Formats: sequence, C-alpha cells, structure tokens
Amino acid sequence: MAAVCETYREAANRLKAEGIHTVCVDEKTGIQALERVAETLPVQPGMVERREHGYKRHGTQCLTANFEVATGKVIAPTIETTRDESDFAAHIKRTIETDPDAGWIFVADNLTTHVSATLVLLLAVMLGVGVETLGEKGRSGVLKSVASRRRFLTDGSHRIRFVYTPKHASWLNQVEIWFGVISRKCLKRGNFRSVKDLREQMMSFIEYHNKTNAKPYKWTYAGRPLNV
Repeated sequence: MAAVCETYREAANRLKAEGIHTVCVDEKTGIQALERVAETLPVQPGMVERREHGYKRHGTQCLTANFEVATGKVIAPTIETTRDESDFAAHIKRTIETDPDAGWIFVADNLTTHVSATLVLLLAVMLGVGVETLGEKGRSGVLKSVASRRRFLTDGSHRIRFVYTPKHASWLNQVEIWFGVISRKCLKRGNFRSVKDLREQMMSFIEYHNKTNAKPYKWTYAGRPLNV
C-alpha cells in the first residue's frame, strides 16, 4: 500500500522532470446498453424527472480505462465486448504507443490477465528483451508462473513497469474513483439504443471530461494501516 501511495506522490514530478506517465488502469465490465421503452419526462416546476422503468437490453460492453494520476485525464480508453489477456495486452500496447519513447508506470490490481504471459511478451518486445530468454509458460524462466511474471513486470529498472495493489485493496486504484464518476454522470441515467450508441456516448463523455473536468485527485492516504 505504501508503494502505491509513493507512486502517486511522485507522479507529477516524474511527468514534469522525466516525462514518465503514471497511469491507473482497470476494466469496468458488464456495462449494459439499456434503451428506455418510453421517453423520460423532464424536470418541471414542482415535479421531479420521471423515467420509465421498462427497458430493452441491447448487450454489454467492457470499458478499459487509463486514469493519468498527474493530470486527471482518461487516456486511450478501450471499449470492447471481451476482456481476456490478449485484450488487456492490446490495450496496454495502444496506450504506450500514444507516447512510445516515454516511461510508463501502470497501477493495476491482481487480476490474472494483468500478469499474463501475453503481457510479458509484449513488454519484452517493447523493452528490447530477447523473447527467447523468457523461458516457457508453466515450465521455466520468466514466463513460468504468476510470481515470476510479476517480478519481470514490476522490475524498477524497466522503462515500462507495473505497480500492483495488494489483494482486497483495489480501492487504492484511482481509476475506480473515476469509474464512479462515469457511472453517475453518463451510465446511470443514460438511454442507449445499441451497443454502438453506448460506446459513442461513453467516448463523448470521456472527451468532455478531459476538456472540462480533468484534474488530479487530492490523494491524502499515505499507506499506513487504518485504525478500525
């Protein structure tokens, strides 16, 4: 927990002095494209907004978002139907390609797809590490186990590396705060005629957020045990 909080404290200085991006990344899954069966009646004097409870279900999408700690912007979001390890690795690749020569620190939770062999192979190529030196998944070398892959992904000497939140502490990931924002301001009261419409409205909201509301969170927790 202290390591995550230290990463947040240094984010602004790292970006300004060294051009290193500190990004909180996670997936928001099962976002439903719900279309109201009747028009929502707007607020009027003496009357609250009235929404029809009935809806049509058009499917779901998964949003993988990057919250940049130093700026508060959501960069290179991905909206897809699935979220397997290849999807996550492809998302990380697209993110890095927005500033390919910079340093990147990703804060993530302990989901298996965040410590996958696919992700290790991607970073090895980007870092110029010989893939042939990584061993074999389940058998040997860096790729052998979750623990060995995690050591590679968190190596502090790498230009691109991960910092993982402790188990049962995904609340330390700042992107979770921003997921609450998009849920309240875009999804909760939304009306989506298709998954395409859902994607477009989410992307429009992210663009609006980056232009008007983006700012770093004032993170006061220092990583010390809480008194309960």
